[in-house]
Order: sequence, then structure tokens, then C-alpha cells
Amino acid sequence: MKYDIRDMKLANQGRDKVEWAEEAMPVLRLIRERFAREKPLKGVTIAACLHVTTETANLMRTLQAGGARLALCASNPLSTQDDTAAALVKHYKVPTFAIRGEDRKTYYQHVHACLDAKPHLSMDDGCDVVSTIHSERKDLLPHMLGGSEETTTGVIRLRAMEAEGVLAYPIIAVNDADTKHLFDNRYGTGQSTIDGIVRATNRLLAGSVFVVAGYGWCARGVATRARGMGAHVIITEVDPLRALEAVMDGYQVMPMADAAPAGDIFVSVTGNRTVITAEHFEKMKDGACVCNSGHFDIEVDIPALKKLAKSVKRVREHVQQFTLTDGRRINLLAEGRLVNLAAAEGHPACVMDMSFANQALAAEHIVKNQGKLEKRVYGVPKEIDREIARLKLLSMGVAIDTLTPDQRKYLSSWQMGT
Repeated sequence: MKYDIRDMKLANQGRDKVEWAEEAMPVLRLIRERFAREKPLKGVTIAACLHVTTETANLMRTLQAGGARLALCASNPLSTQDDTAAALVKHYKVPTFAIRGEDRKTYYQHVHACLDAKPHLSMDDGCDVVSTIHSERKDLLPHMLGGSEETTTGVIRLRAMEAEGVLAYPIIAVNDADTKHLFDNRYGTGQSTIDGIVRATNRLLAGSVFVVAGYGWCARGVATRARGMGAHVIITEVDPLRALEAVMDGYQVMPMADAAPAGDIFVSVTGNRTVITAEHFEKMKDGACVCNSGHFDIEVDIPALKKLAKSVKRVREHVQQFTLTDGRRINLLAEGRLVNLAAAEGHPACVMDMSFANQALAAEHIVKNQGKLEKRVYGVPKEIDREIARLKLLSMGVAIDTLTPDQRKYLSSWQMGT
């Protein structure tokens, strides 16, 4: 078995953490039990480019139980948990190519190592596997049954490919499932981003001015949690509907140029590039902390910050301090990469339970419907979304009502009126 990890000696430590995460992932466990019986993925090879965390390890175990052959690489250079990677190789026999802190060259070598497995399915977190197949590994296209995408950023890229007519196989947008974006994006990103900021800085959020760029599902989660910690939250947006919603939710809304002089902590969560730029650094107060919780490290204009700085030093493990020519200090967290994974451990397992249940069932859906799906981006089928929600409620011991026959008839009729 081929692999590339940091240290196999970390495997037992990693296994303990994987098992700890599994305790909070009952939906995925139920799916794994069924997969072990039915083997719906038998004979299928999956190339997965995901954050190599304990939760991902439990997804790999589930796919493996379903009969799949796997190859896994990291979807972000700073999100890999090296002990989890070691456990995946030693204890779960999953070919894993991921080293925390790997450079760009190694990152793409690992993507290609996954693709050398000649996959039938791709499982992406940011679209890097799909884009690599379409640009550099077109020889694999005849083998591809389909794929799935975990992130908002990745779905944006995939829809652009579909619009241009270049998407060569069907993709399920797992990110767009209600049981993913309503929970993972909002509650998962919200809590884990705050966790990353606090771990990186040990700053008190109460009483601080906390600027959130964006008001999509992820940004809403961050804003809600920051306000819950006692911060004064400012939202910046480009979408008038989202900006209006932020106002109605009780936040101050203004352009980033106006927020820059006021903020103590800045978090960009947009999925776009150069959201925080030189114009804003020049207005920030001494000691401001800047970070990103979008998928790629392009939201904060780091090259511009470097040009403005007369010196740079690492003052804490995940804090680089840029001293500007006028003496002001701007603190960049986690090198501008995903602060919740680079400086913390990412989403709690109970949230990823639903997201990865979607990934597992999306893979099963593609295999069952191979040859029937068009070369476009699909949403997660509603029956899968609702089944995951049902299983999650069941695991929580929560019961809900059901419609009566009369209610069903009323909802489907136009003749009953008022």
C-alpha cells in the first residue's frame, strides 16, 4: 500500500481520537452498519481530497465498509492531523497522502498520487481533484461515474464548469444539502472558527469589535457565536439581500473600508479573493488580528500585507505579526488559511456526522444511478436529506409529529380551499 505521511508512530494516538470522534457520529455509524451488510460500493474506487481529520477517518471507514477501494489526500496543507493520517494507514489500511504543512508542490503530488488509483468517484473539498482531472488527468475521465463536493467554494467552481460546458461527469453538491449547510456551515464553522481564533490568540472576545466579511451560512455562524461571546459584531457584504438580513438580525452593516479602523478582529468568510486588502490594512488599529475561514488562502491579501510591512515575526504558533512602517502591528492568524482547521481541530464530530452521511449516501446514489445522470451539478436528493435528518433526530432521542391522511390530502389539493 502506497502512502505519504509524517510519522507512523502517531498511529495509536490517532486511532484513539478517531474512536472518540465516532462516539459523536451515530448517523454515519448506522450507515456504516448497513454498508457492511449490503456492500453498495463493491468494486468502486474513490479518490477523496478532504481535510484529513478524525471525522474524515470515520467517513473513510464507512466507505470502506461499503466495499470501496480508497485513496485519500489533504484538501488544505494546514488541515491535516498527522496522527489521524498515521492511523488511517496503519489501523484502517487507507492509502493516505497528507502531511501537515506540506508545500504547494507536495500538495499536488499528493492529489496525483490519489488519482493514480484510477478512481470511479471523486470526493472533493474545494474542487481540486475535479479540476486536476479535467486539466491534467483527462485519461481518467472515461472511468469516472461521478463525484461529490463538500464546500461552497467548490460548488461555485463546479457550476462555472457546468455553465461553460466543460464538466465531464456528474457531481452531487453535498454542500447544498439542508443537513449540510444549515448545520455544518452555520454551527460547525461558527464554533470552530471562534475556537481557532481563541486558541491562536488567547484574546478575550467580550467587548471587542469583531468584523465578519460576508453573511452566507458560514459567516452567519461566525457572527452569531462572536456575538454570543460578547463581541460587538460588524458585517460587511456585497449582496443587498444578505446585507439587509444582517441588519434585520441586529448587526451593524457597513463597507470594509469603514469597518477597518474600528475592528479588533477581522474574519473573512466569503469564498472570494482579496476581500481584506492594503486599503484596509492601512486603516487598521495597532494590534488588529486578521484571519480567514473561507476554503482558500486568497481572501486576505497577504502579498499586500507583506509589502506594507517593514518586519515580520512569529509571536505565537499561529500568529505572524507584521509591523508596518508607522509602527502599527497587524497580526495574521494561521497564515491566512482556514483558521478553524489550521489553529484548531475543525468542526465538532456531531456536525460532520450529517455532512459525511451526505457524502456516503451521495456515493451510493451515484453508483446506483450510473449511466442515468447527466454531466451537471445535482443537489442531494431530498429523500437522502430527510433520511439523514430523521436518523439524527432518532440518535438524539427526539420524536416529531407526522401528517395525518387528511392533512396530506389538504396539502396536495387545490379544491379544498379555506
